[in-house]
Amino acid sequence: MTIPKELQDLITVVQFQLPLEEEISQELNRLISSLNIKVDSQLFESLTRACQGLSLERIRRVLSKIIATYKTINNESIAVLLSEKKQIISQTEILEYSSVNEQIANLGGLDNLKDWLKKRKTAFSLQALNYGLPTPRGLLLIGIQGTGKSLTAKAIANDWQLPLLKLDVGKLFGGIVGESESRLRQMINVAETLSPCILWIDEIDKAFSNTDNRGDSGTSNRVLGTFISWLSEKTKPVFVIATANNIDLLPLEIIRKGRFDEIFFLDLPEQEEREEIFKIHVQNFRPNSWESFDYDKLAQSSDSFSGAEIRQSIIEGMYHAFYEKREFTTEDICMALKELIPLAHLESDQMIRLQEWASSGRIRSASSKEIYLT
Repeated sequence: MTIPKELQDLITVVQFQLPLEEEISQELNRLISSLNIKVDSQLFESLTRACQGLSLERIRRVLSKIIATYKTINNESIAVLLSEKKQIISQTEILEYSSVNEQIANLGGLDNLKDWLKKRKTAFSLQALNYGLPTPRGLLLIGIQGTGKSLTAKAIANDWQLPLLKLDVGKLFGGIVGESESRLRQMINVAETLSPCILWIDEIDKAFSNTDNRGDSGTSNRVLGTFISWLSEKTKPVFVIATANNIDLLPLEIIRKGRFDEIFFLDLPEQEEREEIFKIHVQNFRPNSWESFDYDKLAQSSDSFSGAEIRQSIIEGMYHAFYEKREFTTEDICMALKELIPLAHLESDQMIRLQEWASSGRIRSASSKEIYLT
Protein backbone atom coordinates (compact mmCIF):
# COMPACT_ATOMS: atom_id res chain seq x y z
CA MET A 1 0.00 0.00 0.00
CA THR A 2 1.36 3.39 -1.03
CA ILE A 3 0.05 6.55 0.64
CA PRO A 4 1.07 9.99 -0.70
CA LYS A 5 3.35 11.85 1.70
CA GLU A 6 0.89 14.74 1.87
CA LEU A 7 -1.79 12.43 3.32
CA GLN A 8 0.30 10.22 5.62
CA ASP A 9 -0.34 12.39 8.70
CA LEU A 10 -4.09 12.45 8.04
CA ILE A 11 -4.70 8.75 7.42
CA THR A 12 -4.89 5.97 9.99
CA VAL A 13 -4.25 2.49 8.64
CA VAL A 14 -6.34 -0.26 10.23
CA GLN A 15 -5.48 -3.81 9.22
CA PHE A 16 -8.24 -6.38 9.55
CA GLN A 17 -6.62 -9.73 10.25
CA LEU A 18 -8.01 -12.99 8.93
CA PRO A 19 -10.07 -15.02 11.43
CA LEU A 20 -8.21 -16.95 14.09
CA GLU A 21 -8.67 -20.67 14.69
CA GLU A 22 -11.18 -20.05 17.47
CA GLU A 23 -13.27 -17.76 15.24
CA ILE A 24 -13.19 -20.32 12.42
CA SER A 25 -14.36 -23.05 14.83
CA GLN A 26 -17.26 -20.89 16.01
CA GLU A 27 -18.33 -20.16 12.44
CA LEU A 28 -18.08 -23.83 11.41
CA ASN A 29 -20.12 -24.84 14.46
CA ARG A 30 -22.78 -22.30 13.55
CA LEU A 31 -22.96 -23.42 9.92
CA ILE A 32 -22.94 -27.15 10.70
CA SER A 33 -25.62 -26.74 13.39
CA SER A 34 -27.86 -24.75 11.06
CA LEU A 35 -27.57 -27.49 8.42
CA ASN A 36 -28.21 -30.35 10.92
CA ILE A 37 -25.11 -32.22 9.72
CA LYS A 38 -23.10 -34.50 11.98
CA VAL A 39 -19.31 -34.06 11.75
CA ASP A 40 -16.91 -36.08 13.92
CA SER A 41 -14.20 -34.31 15.92
CA GLN A 42 -11.32 -35.39 13.66
CA LEU A 43 -13.03 -34.13 10.49
CA PHE A 44 -14.01 -30.91 12.28
CA GLU A 45 -10.37 -30.30 13.23
CA SER A 46 -9.25 -30.97 9.65
CA LEU A 47 -11.89 -28.55 8.34
CA THR A 48 -10.78 -25.86 10.78
CA ARG A 49 -7.17 -26.28 9.74
CA ALA A 50 -8.06 -26.23 6.04
CA CYS A 51 -10.07 -23.00 6.49
CA GLN A 52 -7.17 -21.09 7.99
CA GLY A 53 -6.10 -18.36 5.61
CA LEU A 54 -9.65 -17.76 4.31
CA SER A 55 -11.99 -14.95 5.31
CA LEU A 56 -15.29 -15.80 7.03
CA GLU A 57 -17.21 -14.75 3.93
CA ARG A 58 -15.06 -17.02 1.76
CA ILE A 59 -15.53 -19.91 4.21
CA ARG A 60 -19.32 -19.49 4.00
CA ARG A 61 -19.17 -19.42 0.20
CA VAL A 62 -16.99 -22.53 -0.03
CA LEU A 63 -19.14 -24.51 2.40
CA SER A 64 -22.20 -23.57 0.37
CA LYS A 65 -20.42 -24.91 -2.70
CA ILE A 66 -19.57 -28.14 -0.82
CA ILE A 67 -23.18 -28.66 0.29
CA ALA A 68 -24.44 -28.00 -3.24
CA THR A 69 -21.98 -30.52 -4.68
CA TYR A 70 -21.86 -33.36 -2.10
CA LYS A 71 -25.12 -32.70 -0.12
CA THR A 72 -23.04 -33.12 3.06
CA ILE A 73 -19.69 -32.30 4.64
CA ASN A 74 -17.16 -35.13 4.57
CA ASN A 75 -13.46 -35.81 3.92
CA GLU A 76 -13.85 -34.79 0.28
CA SER A 77 -14.67 -31.28 1.49
CA ILE A 78 -11.01 -30.78 2.42
CA ALA A 79 -10.00 -30.92 -1.25
CA VAL A 80 -12.53 -28.20 -2.11
CA LEU A 81 -11.16 -25.95 0.63
CA LEU A 82 -7.60 -26.50 -0.55
CA SER A 83 -8.62 -25.66 -4.12
CA GLU A 84 -9.98 -22.36 -2.80
CA LYS A 85 -6.57 -21.65 -1.31
CA LYS A 86 -5.11 -22.47 -4.70
CA GLN A 87 -7.09 -19.59 -6.16
CA ILE A 88 -5.49 -17.20 -3.67
CA ILE A 89 -1.99 -18.46 -4.46
CA SER A 90 -2.56 -18.19 -8.21
CA GLN A 91 -3.00 -14.45 -7.78
CA THR A 92 0.68 -14.18 -6.81
CA GLU A 93 3.49 -14.64 -9.33
CA ILE A 94 6.03 -15.97 -6.84
CA LEU A 95 4.33 -18.99 -5.27
CA GLU A 96 2.86 -21.96 -7.09
CA TYR A 97 0.32 -24.33 -5.62
CA SER A 98 1.50 -27.89 -6.28
CA SER A 99 -1.11 -30.63 -6.49
CA VAL A 100 0.45 -33.83 -5.21
CA ASN A 101 -0.54 -37.48 -5.02
CA GLU A 102 2.80 -39.00 -4.06
CA GLN A 103 2.90 -41.43 -1.15
CA ILE A 104 5.56 -41.85 1.53
CA ALA A 105 5.48 -45.56 0.64
CA ASN A 106 6.74 -44.64 -2.86
CA LEU A 107 10.06 -43.54 -1.37
CA GLY A 108 12.56 -46.39 -1.53
CA GLY A 109 14.86 -46.62 1.49
CA LEU A 110 15.28 -43.40 3.54
CA ASP A 111 14.32 -45.20 6.77
CA ASN A 112 15.66 -42.51 9.13
CA LEU A 113 13.86 -39.75 7.26
CA LYS A 114 10.59 -41.71 7.15
CA ASP A 115 10.78 -42.36 10.90
CA TRP A 116 11.48 -38.66 11.56
CA LEU A 117 8.45 -37.65 9.46
CA LYS A 118 6.19 -40.26 11.04
CA LYS A 119 6.78 -38.80 14.51
CA ARG A 120 5.86 -35.31 13.30
CA LYS A 121 2.84 -36.15 11.16
CA THR A 122 0.34 -35.00 13.81
CA ALA A 123 2.45 -32.07 15.05
CA PHE A 124 0.00 -29.55 13.50
CA SER A 125 -3.02 -31.00 15.32
CA LEU A 126 -4.95 -29.45 18.19
CA GLN A 127 -3.77 -32.24 20.50
CA ALA A 128 -0.14 -31.29 19.83
CA LEU A 129 -0.96 -27.64 20.54
CA ASN A 130 -2.66 -28.51 23.84
CA TYR A 131 0.32 -30.70 24.71
CA GLY A 132 2.52 -27.62 24.35
CA LEU A 133 4.46 -29.07 21.44
CA PRO A 134 5.92 -26.46 19.07
CA THR A 135 5.21 -27.06 15.40
CA PRO A 136 8.17 -28.34 13.34
CA ARG A 137 10.10 -25.62 11.52
CA GLY A 138 11.42 -27.39 8.46
CA LEU A 139 13.87 -29.69 6.71
CA LEU A 140 16.94 -29.19 4.57
CA LEU A 141 17.49 -32.09 2.16
CA ILE A 142 20.92 -32.36 0.54
CA GLY A 143 22.07 -34.82 -2.12
CA ILE A 144 22.93 -35.11 -5.78
CA GLN A 145 20.18 -34.86 -8.37
CA GLY A 146 17.81 -37.80 -8.63
CA THR A 147 18.04 -39.05 -5.04
CA GLY A 148 14.40 -38.21 -4.26
CA LYS A 149 14.52 -34.76 -2.63
CA SER A 150 11.66 -33.23 -4.63
CA LEU A 151 9.65 -36.45 -4.40
CA THR A 152 10.05 -36.34 -0.62
CA ALA A 153 8.65 -32.80 -0.43
CA LYS A 154 5.56 -33.83 -2.42
CA ALA A 155 5.07 -37.01 -0.37
CA ILE A 156 5.22 -35.07 2.92
CA ALA A 157 2.53 -32.63 1.77
CA ASN A 158 0.25 -35.48 0.71
CA ASP A 159 0.86 -37.53 3.86
CA TRP A 160 0.31 -34.59 6.21
CA GLN A 161 -2.65 -33.28 4.14
CA LEU A 162 -1.21 -29.78 3.95
CA PRO A 163 -1.11 -27.42 0.93
CA LEU A 164 2.26 -27.42 -0.83
CA LEU A 165 3.50 -24.00 -1.95
CA LYS A 166 6.50 -24.04 -4.27
CA LEU A 167 8.65 -20.92 -4.32
CA ASP A 168 9.90 -19.89 -7.76
CA VAL A 169 13.22 -18.37 -6.71
CA GLY A 170 13.84 -16.99 -10.19
CA LYS A 171 10.81 -14.71 -9.84
CA LEU A 172 11.87 -13.59 -6.38
CA PHE A 173 14.61 -11.28 -7.61
CA GLY A 174 13.34 -8.19 -9.47
CA GLY A 175 15.18 -5.54 -11.43
CA ILE A 176 13.81 -2.52 -9.56
CA VAL A 177 15.56 -1.40 -6.37
CA GLY A 178 13.69 -2.78 -3.35
CA GLU A 179 11.47 -5.04 -5.48
CA SER A 180 13.19 -8.30 -4.41
CA GLU A 181 12.77 -7.52 -0.71
CA SER A 182 9.12 -6.58 -1.32
CA ARG A 183 8.46 -9.85 -3.16
CA LEU A 184 10.05 -11.84 -0.34
CA ARG A 185 7.82 -10.12 2.23
CA GLN A 186 4.82 -10.84 0.00
CA MET A 187 5.81 -14.52 -0.19
CA ILE A 188 6.17 -14.72 3.60
CA ASN A 189 2.80 -13.00 4.10
CA VAL A 190 0.98 -15.38 1.74
CA ALA A 191 2.61 -18.47 3.29
CA GLU A 192 1.74 -17.36 6.82
CA THR A 193 -1.80 -16.43 5.76
CA LEU A 194 -2.37 -19.92 4.35
CA SER A 195 -0.69 -21.70 7.26
CA PRO A 196 -0.55 -24.47 8.25
CA CYS A 197 1.16 -25.26 4.97
CA ILE A 198 4.42 -26.53 3.49
CA LEU A 199 6.73 -24.09 1.71
CA TRP A 200 8.97 -25.92 -0.77
CA ILE A 201 12.14 -24.14 -1.92
CA ASP A 202 13.77 -26.23 -4.63
CA GLU A 203 17.54 -25.91 -5.15
CA ILE A 204 18.07 -23.24 -2.54
CA ASP A 205 21.82 -23.40 -3.24
CA LYS A 206 21.14 -21.84 -6.66
CA ALA A 207 19.14 -19.00 -5.12
CA PHE A 208 21.60 -17.85 -2.47
CA SER A 209 24.96 -18.97 -3.87
CA ASN A 210 27.97 -16.65 -3.91
CA THR A 211 25.98 -13.81 -2.37
CA ASP A 212 29.12 -11.77 -1.81
CA ASN A 213 30.10 -11.70 -5.46
CA ARG A 214 26.93 -11.03 -7.42
CA GLY A 215 27.48 -7.32 -7.96
CA ASP A 216 23.80 -6.56 -7.29
CA SER A 217 24.37 -3.75 -4.76
CA GLY A 218 23.76 -6.11 -1.82
CA THR A 219 20.24 -7.17 -2.84
CA SER A 220 21.01 -10.89 -2.47
CA ASN A 221 22.52 -10.36 0.98
CA ARG A 222 19.50 -8.37 2.15
CA VAL A 223 17.07 -10.96 0.81
CA LEU A 224 19.10 -13.76 2.43
CA GLY A 225 19.22 -11.88 5.74
CA THR A 226 15.45 -11.33 5.75
CA PHE A 227 14.81 -14.94 4.81
CA ILE A 228 17.01 -16.56 7.47
CA SER A 229 15.67 -14.17 10.12
CA TRP A 230 12.16 -15.31 9.26
CA LEU A 231 13.27 -18.96 9.42
CA SER A 232 14.56 -18.45 12.96
CA GLU A 233 11.76 -16.24 14.31
CA LYS A 234 8.59 -17.41 12.52
CA THR A 235 5.73 -18.36 14.79
CA LYS A 236 3.17 -19.40 12.17
CA PRO A 237 2.97 -23.13 11.30
CA VAL A 238 4.81 -22.92 7.97
CA PHE A 239 6.93 -26.04 7.44
CA VAL A 240 9.83 -25.16 5.12
CA ILE A 241 11.37 -27.88 2.94
CA ALA A 242 14.51 -26.73 1.15
CA THR A 243 16.53 -28.91 -1.22
CA ALA A 244 20.12 -28.46 -2.32
CA ASN A 245 22.55 -30.30 -4.58
CA ASN A 246 25.87 -28.64 -3.71
CA ILE A 247 26.87 -27.86 -0.12
CA ASP A 248 29.77 -25.69 -1.33
CA LEU A 249 27.29 -23.09 -2.60
CA LEU A 250 25.20 -22.96 0.58
CA PRO A 251 25.79 -19.96 2.87
CA LEU A 252 26.79 -20.98 6.39
CA GLU A 253 23.92 -18.92 7.80
CA ILE A 254 21.40 -21.36 6.32
CA ILE A 255 23.17 -24.49 7.56
CA ARG A 256 23.47 -23.19 11.14
CA LYS A 257 21.28 -24.94 13.73
CA GLY A 258 18.03 -23.16 14.43
CA ARG A 259 17.08 -22.45 10.84
CA PHE A 260 15.80 -26.00 10.22
CA ASP A 261 14.85 -28.78 12.60
CA GLU A 262 17.10 -31.24 10.80
CA ILE A 263 19.44 -31.51 7.82
CA PHE A 264 19.28 -34.86 6.00
CA PHE A 265 21.71 -36.24 3.45
CA LEU A 266 20.13 -38.38 0.72
CA ASP A 267 22.87 -40.72 -0.46
CA LEU A 268 22.79 -43.04 -3.45
CA PRO A 269 20.70 -46.12 -2.63
CA GLU A 270 22.41 -49.33 -1.56
CA GLN A 271 21.55 -52.68 -3.13
CA GLU A 272 18.57 -53.46 -0.88
CA GLU A 273 17.21 -49.95 -1.41
CA ARG A 274 17.69 -50.18 -5.18
CA GLU A 275 15.77 -53.45 -5.18
CA GLU A 276 12.91 -51.71 -3.33
CA ILE A 277 12.97 -48.77 -5.77
CA PHE A 278 12.82 -51.13 -8.76
CA LYS A 279 9.80 -52.88 -7.25
CA ILE A 280 7.99 -49.58 -6.66
CA HIS A 281 8.48 -48.33 -10.23
CA VAL A 282 7.86 -51.62 -12.03
CA GLN A 283 4.70 -52.14 -9.99
CA ASN A 284 3.47 -48.72 -11.17
CA PHE A 285 4.14 -49.65 -14.82
CA ARG A 286 2.99 -53.28 -14.61
CA PRO A 287 0.69 -53.76 -11.59
CA ASN A 288 -0.38 -57.24 -12.78
CA SER A 289 2.99 -58.74 -13.75
CA TRP A 290 5.59 -56.91 -11.60
CA GLU A 291 6.44 -60.06 -9.60
CA SER A 292 7.92 -61.77 -12.69
CA PHE A 293 11.04 -59.55 -12.74
CA ASP A 294 14.40 -60.49 -11.21
CA TYR A 295 14.90 -57.62 -8.77
CA ASP A 296 18.05 -59.03 -7.22
CA LYS A 297 19.75 -59.01 -10.63
CA LEU A 298 18.50 -55.50 -11.37
CA ALA A 299 19.80 -54.20 -8.04
CA GLN A 300 23.23 -55.74 -8.63
CA SER A 301 23.42 -54.23 -12.12
CA SER A 302 22.55 -50.68 -10.96
CA ASP A 303 25.42 -49.78 -8.66
CA SER A 304 25.80 -45.95 -8.23
CA PHE A 305 22.39 -45.32 -9.84
CA SER A 306 19.99 -42.86 -8.22
CA GLY A 307 16.25 -43.43 -7.91
CA ALA A 308 15.50 -41.18 -10.89
CA GLU A 309 18.09 -43.00 -13.02
CA ILE A 310 16.59 -46.36 -12.03
CA ARG A 311 13.19 -45.19 -13.22
CA GLN A 312 14.70 -43.94 -16.49
CA SER A 313 16.37 -47.31 -17.09
CA ILE A 314 12.97 -49.01 -16.80
CA ILE A 315 11.50 -46.58 -19.33
CA GLU A 316 14.43 -47.15 -21.71
CA GLY A 317 13.87 -50.91 -21.46
CA MET A 318 10.17 -50.40 -22.21
CA TYR A 319 10.99 -48.35 -25.32
CA HIS A 320 13.28 -51.11 -26.61
CA ALA A 321 10.68 -53.84 -26.06
CA PHE A 322 7.87 -51.71 -27.50
CA TYR A 323 9.90 -51.16 -30.67
CA GLU A 324 10.20 -54.93 -31.03
CA LYS A 325 6.44 -55.30 -30.31
CA ARG A 326 6.76 -57.46 -27.20
CA GLU A 327 6.52 -57.14 -23.43
CA PHE A 328 9.64 -55.80 -21.68
CA THR A 329 11.64 -58.05 -19.38
CA THR A 330 14.47 -57.94 -16.84
CA GLU A 331 17.02 -58.24 -19.64
CA ASP A 332 15.68 -55.11 -21.36
CA ILE A 333 16.20 -53.10 -18.17
CA CYS A 334 19.70 -54.58 -17.67
CA MET A 335 20.63 -53.57 -21.21
CA ALA A 336 19.43 -50.03 -20.52
CA LEU A 337 21.47 -49.93 -17.30
CA LYS A 338 24.62 -50.76 -19.27
CA GLU A 339 23.98 -47.92 -21.70
CA LEU A 340 23.19 -45.25 -19.09
CA ILE A 341 26.00 -43.39 -17.32
CA PRO A 342 24.95 -42.45 -13.77
CA LEU A 343 25.46 -38.87 -12.65
CA ALA A 344 27.55 -40.08 -9.71
CA HIS A 345 30.29 -41.07 -12.18
CA LEU A 346 30.22 -37.64 -13.82
CA GLU A 347 30.06 -35.74 -10.51
CA SER A 348 32.24 -38.06 -8.45
CA ASP A 349 34.15 -35.26 -6.68
CA GLN A 350 30.94 -33.58 -5.53
CA MET A 351 29.57 -36.93 -4.38
CA ILE A 352 32.67 -37.65 -2.31
CA ARG A 353 32.51 -34.22 -0.66
CA LEU A 354 28.86 -34.80 0.25
CA GLN A 355 29.64 -38.22 1.72
CA GLU A 356 32.60 -36.85 3.68
CA TRP A 357 30.42 -34.09 5.09
CA ALA A 358 27.73 -36.60 6.05
CA SER A 359 30.20 -39.04 7.64
CA SER A 360 31.66 -36.20 9.76
CA GLY A 361 28.45 -36.08 11.80
CA ARG A 362 27.43 -32.54 10.78
CA ILE A 363 24.47 -33.87 8.83
CA ARG A 364 22.14 -36.79 9.39
CA SER A 365 21.82 -39.60 6.90
CA ALA A 366 18.29 -40.17 5.54
CA SER A 367 18.98 -43.91 5.33
CA SER A 368 19.72 -46.25 8.19
CA LYS A 369 22.65 -47.75 6.29
CA GLU A 370 26.22 -46.70 6.98
CA ILE A 371 27.84 -44.20 4.60
CA TYR A 372 30.76 -45.60 2.62
CA LEU A 373 33.01 -43.18 0.74
CA THR A 374 33.22 -44.06 -2.95
